[in-house]
Amino acid sequence: MYYLIVFLPLVGALIAGAIALAGARGREPGAVGPVDAFHDAHGHGAHGHDHPHGAHAHDDHGHDDHGHGPVEPAAAGSAAAEYVTTGFLIVAALLSWVAFVDVTLNDADAHVTVMRWISAGSLHLDWAFRIDTLTAVMLVVVNSVSALVHLYSMGYMHEDPHRPRFFGYLSLFTFAMLMLVTSDNLIQMFFGWEGVGLASYLLIGFWYQKPSACAAAIKAFVVNRVGDFGFLLGIFAIFVTFGSVQFETIFAAAPGAAEKTIHFLGHDWHAMTVIGLLLFMGAMGKSAQLGLHTWLPDAMEGPTPVSALIHAATMVTAGVFLVARMSPIYEHAPDALAVVTLVGGATAIFAATVGLVQNDIKRVIAYSTCSQLGYMFVALGVGAYGVGIFHLFTHAFFKALLFLGSGSVIHAMHHEQDMRKMGGLRRLIPLTYWMMVIGTLALTGFPLTAGYFSKDAVIEAAYAAHTGPATFAFLMTVLAALLTSFYSWRLIFMTFHGAPRASLETMSHVHESPKVMLVPLLILAVGALFAGLVFHGAFIGEGEREFWREAIFRSEHNEILHHMHEVPFWVVISPFVMMVAGFAIAWLFYIRRPDLPVRLAAQQALIYDFLLNKWYFDELYDLIFVRPAKWIGRFLWKTGDGRIIDGLGPDGISARVVDVTNRVVRLQTGYVYHYAFAMLIGVAAMFTWFMVRGI
Repeated sequence: MYYLIVFLPLVGALIAGAIALAGARGREPGAVGPVDAFHDAHGHGAHGHDHPHGAHAHDDHGHDDHGHGPVEPAAAGSAAAEYVTTGFLIVAALLSWVAFVDVTLNDADAHVTVMRWISAGSLHLDWAFRIDTLTAVMLVVVNSVSALVHLYSMGYMHEDPHRPRFFGYLSLFTFAMLMLVTSDNLIQMFFGWEGVGLASYLLIGFWYQKPSACAAAIKAFVVNRVGDFGFLLGIFAIFVTFGSVQFETIFAAAPGAAEKTIHFLGHDWHAMTVIGLLLFMGAMGKSAQLGLHTWLPDAMEGPTPVSALIHAATMVTAGVFLVARMSPIYEHAPDALAVVTLVGGATAIFAATVGLVQNDIKRVIAYSTCSQLGYMFVALGVGAYGVGIFHLFTHAFFKALLFLGSGSVIHAMHHEQDMRKMGGLRRLIPLTYWMMVIGTLALTGFPLTAGYFSKDAVIEAAYAAHTGPATFAFLMTVLAALLTSFYSWRLIFMTFHGAPRASLETMSHVHESPKVMLVPLLILAVGALFAGLVFHGAFIGEGEREFWREAIFRSEHNEILHHMHEVPFWVVISPFVMMVAGFAIAWLFYIRRPDLPVRLAAQQALIYDFLLNKWYFDELYDLIFVRPAKWIGRFLWKTGDGRIIDGLGPDGISARVVDVTNRVVRLQTGYVYHYAFAMLIGVAAMFTWFMVRGI
C-alpha cells in the first residue's frame, strides 16, 4: 500500500512527461504559438493575469480576439496525461485515508525498507518509509489536496496546449513532497525537500514566456536556497553530534545529548540550540516566514491550481512538518523554540497587515497563507506540536478551497485578478460565491468550522505558555485574527457584492465554472466545515497522546495542553470577538460606506504606501543583496575575467602573436626588386662584417 501511495504520482509524472516530450518533438520547429505572437506584438508578458495570454479570449475557431493567429494545438495525448495522473492521485489519496485509519486506530506504525541507498564510511542509509501518525496525517493532506487540484486543473487548464507538461510537474511535485514526509532520515528528507523546490520552480514558471513568471520562479528558487543552506548545516551539525542522520538513532540519543556543545569560532555553543536554529532556518525558507517570505506572493505568477497545491497543503507546510518531526531535538532547545515563537508571531502580524491593502485576489490569499503559517509556528514554538499540525491539517482544506475558488472567479472573469475590476458576481456565479464564503468563515474562525477549532487552539496555547515570546505571539495572533477577518471579508465584498465594476462585455460573459472544477470545491468545503469538528478530539483533545504516540515527543516538563484548558474565558472568546469586529469594519467600509477606504488611504498615505509596498522588504533586499551581488558579478566578469584573466592570458598572448605576425607579413610584398634590394643589403652587411672582423 505504501509503495502505491508514494510511487503512483511518480509513475504518473513519468507518463505525462513522456507524452509532453513526444508532443514537443511532433511540433514543427520554429512554430509560433499564441503566446509568442502576443510577445512579438506587445513586447511584454501579461502581467497581473493568471493566463499566458493575459485577458484575451478565444473564439470557437481557435483564433484569439486580437487576431494574433491560430491558437497552438494541444499536444497529442493531453487527455491521456490528465486522466492517468489524476486517476493515480485519486487512488493514492484513497489509500492515504486507509493508511490514516490503519495507523491511528490500529496502532499500525510501520518501517518499510525500499532499498539500500548510501554506504560511505560510517554512513549507511536505506531508502525507507517511516510510517507513524505524523506521516499518516501528512499523507492525507498532501494526496487529498493534490488529487483535487489535479481534478480541478482538468477544467481550469483545458485551453492550455501544454497540459501534459503541467500535469507531469504537478505529479512530480506530489512525489517529492511524499518523499519528504515519509522520510526515515534527514538525507532522504533533504532529497524530497530539494525535489519540491525544483518542482515549484517548474510550476511557478510554467508559463515561461511571461518574464514576470520566470522572475518569480527564480526568486522562489534562490530564496529557498538560502533556507536550504541552513538546513544543510543543521544536518551536518546533527551528524557531528550524533554520528547518524537516522531519525531513530537521533531521537533515542537526544536526551543524553541535551548538554552537549559544538566548538566553533573559538566558542562552545549549545549543540541542541544550534541544531534547532539551523533547522528552523530551513523551515523559514520553505514556509515563508518573515525574512525569507518574499518569494511566496510572487509565486502567484503560476497557474491558480499551482497556488492551491504549493500554498495550501504541501511545500509551505514542509517547514512546519520539519519542526514537528524534530520535536525530540527542540524539546531540549528552549532558546530555539523561543526564536520559533517570536518569528511565528511577527510573521502572522506582518502578513496580515500587508493583506489589508492588496488588490490582486490571489495575493490576498497568499498573504493569508503566510500569516496562518505564522500561527502554526507559534504553536510549535510554545511546545504544542499537535496544535500546530492540527492547524496545518484544517488550513489545507479551507485555504485550498479559497485558492481554487479564486481560480473559479478568475476563470469566470476571463483571467482578471484585480478585485477593483470585479463586483456584483454573487448572482452570476452563486456556487463559487458560497464556496468562497465557506472558506472565509473557516479562515476567520467562525464557530464550529475547521478554523474555529485549530486557530483558537493556537491562540490559547500561546497565552497558556506564560513566557515573554509566547505573550508577544499571543498579542500578535489575536490582532492578526482581527485583520484576517477584515481582509477576508473585504475580498468577498469587493468581488461578489456591490455594483459591477467590469465592462458590460466582460460581465455578459461571466458564467459558472464547469463541474470538473466545482466538484473539488464542494469536497474541500466539506473539509473546511467539518474537519475541525471531527478531528479536534484526536489531534488536541483528551485522546491526543494515544493518537500521536511516538510521532511527537513532549518532555515531562511540557504541560502546555494541560494549561490550555485553564485559560480565562476572555482568552477563549477573544478570537470570536476579533472575527466579528473585522467583519463589521469590512461591511462598513465596502458595503455601507464604500467611500471610506479611499478617504482613509488618502489621509494615511504614508501607512498605506508602506503596507502596499509590503514593508519595503523587496526594495531593501534589492539594495542590500541584489545590487551589490550584481556589481560584484559584473566586476568579476568584466574586469576579473575579461581584462585580467583573458586579457593577460590567452587573449593577450594571442593578440601579441597576431600583432607580430601582422608586422612580419608586411615584409612579404611580392615585388622582386624589394627582395633584390633586401639581398643587396644582406650581402653588403656580410662584406662589412668580414672586413671589420679581419681588421
